Amino acid sequence: MTTSKKESTASLVADWEALQRIFIRPEKDHGRQRLVKYMEQILFGLHDFLKEHVGITEDVSLQELSDRYMDSEINLLPSQKLADVIKGIIDNIAPHAVNVASPYFIGHMTSAIPFFMVHLHTIVAALNQNLVKLETSKVVSIWERQLLSKIHRLLFQKDTSFYADHIQNPSSTLGAFVEDGTLANLSAMWVARNRLFPNCDTFAGLEREGVGRALEVYKKKRAVILVSKMGHYSLSKAGGILGIGNDNVIRIPVTEHFQMDTHALEKQIHQLNSENAAIIAVIAIAGTTETGTIDPINDISHICKKYSLHFHVDAAWGGPTLLSDKYRSLLSGIEHADSVTVDGHKQLYMPMSCGMVYFKDPQAMDAVAYHSAYVNRPGSVDLGIRSIVGSRAATSLVLGNALEIMGKKGYALLIDHGIELAKEFATEIQKRELFELVSSPQLNILTYRVFPESIRKEWHTASFEQKQRLNENLNQLNLRLQRLQRQAGISFVSRTTIEKDQLKQVVLRSVLMNPMTNITIIREILDEQESIFVNHLKERSQQ
Repeated sequence: MTTSKKESTASLVADWEALQRIFIRPEKDHGRQRLVKYMEQILFGLHDFLKEHVGITEDVSLQELSDRYMDSEINLLPSQKLADVIKGIIDNIAPHAVNVASPYFIGHMTSAIPFFMVHLHTIVAALNQNLVKLETSKVVSIWERQLLSKIHRLLFQKDTSFYADHIQNPSSTLGAFVEDGTLANLSAMWVARNRLFPNCDTFAGLEREGVGRALEVYKKKRAVILVSKMGHYSLSKAGGILGIGNDNVIRIPVTEHFQMDTHALEKQIHQLNSENAAIIAVIAIAGTTETGTIDPINDISHICKKYSLHFHVDAAWGGPTLLSDKYRSLLSGIEHADSVTVDGHKQLYMPMSCGMVYFKDPQAMDAVAYHSAYVNRPGSVDLGIRSIVGSRAATSLVLGNALEIMGKKGYALLIDHGIELAKEFATEIQKRELFELVSSPQLNILTYRVFPESIRKEWHTASFEQKQRLNENLNQLNLRLQRLQRQAGISFVSRTTIEKDQLKQVVLRSVLMNPMTNITIIREILDEQESIFVNHLKERSQQ
């Protein structure tokens, strides 16, 4: 061991002086210069890596990676300096993580983020504000209320006087930040459930006495939530967590365009009313995770108004489309919703994680208010009073400033690019004999599948039983193709299973949100799929 290495190892000690040096007292000038260098590695090293590595990930098996990380003990003493840790992440972790910033990664709702997000997140980490309590956030809580009102206005289009009354009014809650869309949907259903069964003389409230007691007092046999078959699986989670059961999250059939069938919805409402069931909410999806389709929001809102039902829109994916003047009409009617979910780490291009839920009625979240003697006391202005989340980071600082940097027009350019590229992608699929377009894009998600000519010829004259057999062959072909392309590590589309023509079809799913992805790259991805088919799957398709 060299002298310098001995000195380096010797300096890695855990004592009070070392703790103060790395925790609260930055080192002197040469030490600060090193910290700046380390920050440059974080801000630029990883960014350069992502630019240089076009592929999705290096071709190393999960088993090999698992074998590298088998240490189950925490070191007693420090074992690495910060410079070595940063270098280790860049050299050893980043190459084997998934390069979601690649323009060839078009399979999931996670993509490249604007570079400035790294800087904003660094500031948020350094400030370490806790938005559960005014005493640990002060102006940041006030800033967040302002941001909530801006997005609330984008969704519900109330006038200026409304926001003047509620924006900084501690008795009003326009919305709340949570971790993701799952918690946002859960929060909306939590509020809707409690408001459906309010306190009365013989009932101290559902939060205290539970669902069973609420059903007894209000003489209802069960409580249900209605959503289309394309609704996110988080809504089934909500059924379990809220105590009504997964089976009471009722899936409404969809049309051939994968949108909620409103006739089926109204028929289901009539049936539930005749059964003396309580309907907690009806949920419209503004951008389904599998096909990107938008339910007929206006029509569903009219039905909810007719039957006095809570109307929730899950706009986790599609909500930011409202920033585009060109395409905001796709979400027409969202202003009639009682509550809306938006997910910032999707099409607002935020890092993980940034979910939000908004309510038209500023007092709606009073139905889930909780207080404590040491935090969130009655009468305080703490944001944690009406939220499913406790301690949380100041994500709002990142999103609010991102909106300042990008503006509505900047975000609109991203939204418009994704929608228009999806249309080009669909056209390209229809030009190629190997593929079949399964769902036409409304937003920037589409599904398609390999549909070889040999199977296509049989399909047109086949009985339903024969189509079932052919469809199983198609499912295996598409599953294998997707796996082979993923394993190659150059590009990536995801896969899912959707029901169409009474058949469960395995389809390839693409999400177009990276501004660096263009039609040339799309063609390269399709070329690769055609090559995989010819070299590995064609013979199998003819069996």
